Amino acid sequence: MKKTLLLLVLTFSQVAFSQKGKEKILVTDMTKIKQVASVSIAPDGKKAIYALRTNESNETDKLDFDYRSHLWLTDFQTVKQLTRGTESVGAATWSADSKQIAFSRNVKGKFQIFLMPLDGGEAFQLTDFKYGASNPQWSPDGSKILFSTNVTFSDLLKDSLINPSKKLPSWSIEKAGFKSNDFLKTDKKVKANPNGSIEEIRAYLEKDVEDKKAKVITRLNFQGESTTEPEIRFNLLFVIDAKEGAKPVQLTKGFWSYNGGSWSADSKKIYASSGRDSLQHPDRELNASIVLLNADGSGIKQIIAEKGISYNSATPSPDGKLLIATMSKTDWLGFNQIILANADGSNKTIVTFDRAANNFEWTDDSKFVYFTASSNGGVPIYKLDVQTKKIEKLSDYDTGISSFDISKERIVFAKTEVKNPSELYTADLLMKNAVKLSAHNDEWLQNKALSFPEKRVYKNSKGQSVEYWIMKPANYEAGKKYPLLLNMHGGPTAMWGPGEASMWHEFQYFCSQGYGLVYANPRGSGGYGKDFQFSNYQDWGNGPTEDVLAATSDAAKASWVDTSKQVITGGSYAGYLTAWIISHDHRFKAAFAQRGVYELSTFMGEGNAWRLTPNYFGGYPWESNIKPILERESPYTYVDKIKTPFLIKHGENDLRTGVIQSEMMYKSLKIMGKEVEYVRMPGGTHELSRTGNVRQKIDRMLRIYEFFERYIGVK
Repeated sequence: MKKTLLLLVLTFSQVAFSQKGKEKILVTDMTKIKQVASVSIAPDGKKAIYALRTNESNETDKLDFDYRSHLWLTDFQTVKQLTRGTESVGAATWSADSKQIAFSRNVKGKFQIFLMPLDGGEAFQLTDFKYGASNPQWSPDGSKILFSTNVTFSDLLKDSLINPSKKLPSWSIEKAGFKSNDFLKTDKKVKANPNGSIEEIRAYLEKDVEDKKAKVITRLNFQGESTTEPEIRFNLLFVIDAKEGAKPVQLTKGFWSYNGGSWSADSKKIYASSGRDSLQHPDRELNASIVLLNADGSGIKQIIAEKGISYNSATPSPDGKLLIATMSKTDWLGFNQIILANADGSNKTIVTFDRAANNFEWTDDSKFVYFTASSNGGVPIYKLDVQTKKIEKLSDYDTGISSFDISKERIVFAKTEVKNPSELYTADLLMKNAVKLSAHNDEWLQNKALSFPEKRVYKNSKGQSVEYWIMKPANYEAGKKYPLLLNMHGGPTAMWGPGEASMWHEFQYFCSQGYGLVYANPRGSGGYGKDFQFSNYQDWGNGPTEDVLAATSDAAKASWVDTSKQVITGGSYAGYLTAWIISHDHRFKAAFAQRGVYELSTFMGEGNAWRLTPNYFGGYPWESNIKPILERESPYTYVDKIKTPFLIKHGENDLRTGVIQSEMMYKSLKIMGKEVEYVRMPGGTHELSRTGNVRQKIDRMLRIYEFFERYIGVK
């Protein structure tokens, strides 16, 4: 197989200063990282608010930490903290006069909306809603606040406040043995009796469900992230006057969700996204339409809807004439595209852009839209000219913009980069003349030795350009030899690079421990366009393996690499790829697979991400033409070929990929007498390495390091 190295580009050479004598990044430094999020500029353009996410020591267990999020204010010269306390605060929204903000905060286990005047007054609680209130959006005229609440199916059935007519869903709940939903009409006179009539037995069984003695599952998508969820939940929209003592008014009703509510410029209408077919069970309705309703909830109608298409992120222009949104096909492999339309949904036009756009922000004159999109290892800001449909990239691929907002004069944005994981910046509307506003991570970083990546590009056997990065050990010394770690991303549509925030600490930690590191964006990765993203269709194994091993082979050519000490790790889809690679290639001295997928038929049954199986492999395990493809593409098929010492980790409550496959891999290798170890994280979900328990995140990092040290022993 021909492998050609096309280009070597040294990135960050301007900051690749001497690291000699500096301190290592420690595993516990992950608790010091502060992340800027949810940036919002006041309507008058004179100040901005943002959220700062931190890790704070747990008051009762000093080995553990709690996540906190609080609001900060900047006048573009200094920053100051607005909210404090043990309860985190959600993203804030501004009043039209720039004098108040609205945000959500936990009260007795439910989020509620608070208002805070910025002239020195205390925040006060606006809502005390039974089901909670979140995602506040202040109306442009400053009089009202739109918010959402999340309710269960049973709540909607019995609560006369949110379902006063006690209506039943228009779609079937698919209860076996019942052709209609009439059985949901309960007769309160029937008493629960296990020895009674069939009606009394049914009442008894229903009481068991209410008392959490049983879960009855009739829906398709019953797996959540951490537990099975027999009941469907619905997102409803409400509006409330922005003053003390006001009562919320329900806008949307029925057994359907409405997401992403946005006000029209005149505060008279609201845009949202909802299902297209009200007769279809929500679990089976993959289409989403853009709906428009009056601010009192009347006149709701679909304005952009199409079979086989999901429309989302509807954002109206300030002049009230236009609408920008995203669309994606729902069958097989969908890919977000930008659309522009008139405010009433007419004259829909697709904007040519081969990246997945999000976070739309209109300029005040409605002539341009700013947005972000993952691309080539970073997350740049782009600018769309509404008239010409031309798109201009304003920032680079070496950094990532995680949140931003614009005014008439400036952009304020949160940026991640190799030298600092997250800070707040401001720049002009072309992203020039940037000024750093915050220093949340500066102090603990000031004497840390960092490793800066070198970007390279490889031409694979399909003629595609595959980007990858090589990082030397942080305190690299010429003439010494170091082990090499191949670290792979999941998804498979994730994208890594110097502008990707989630791996900042892990990369720097291993480099500080004396490892060289290589990571790549193989075929199937996001950030390189639709064709590249889906070029791993029915090929999760061999194709991506070619790409990541080519990157590894090139990195191993460096004089500082000890080729006898190469190790490999990856999570989720990359847990799959780790197992695949070590069953086909034996160069690695140790391997660590995290929360992986190993047997695709089993995955379809036990994981809530099960649609990846039919979407990527063309069908279902019971189809005669698909079954051999799934078997061919499953790492478990080749479990007997694994020779590499193998550590397998899974969260006990991970229902995105499920735990059974990891047990299959471990048990089979153990039966064969292979060197294998299995770690389960109690309470851990698929997000453990990102938003999970901090102590378990530290454990995970140390467990990778310790296992590798058994076989390569960095000295």
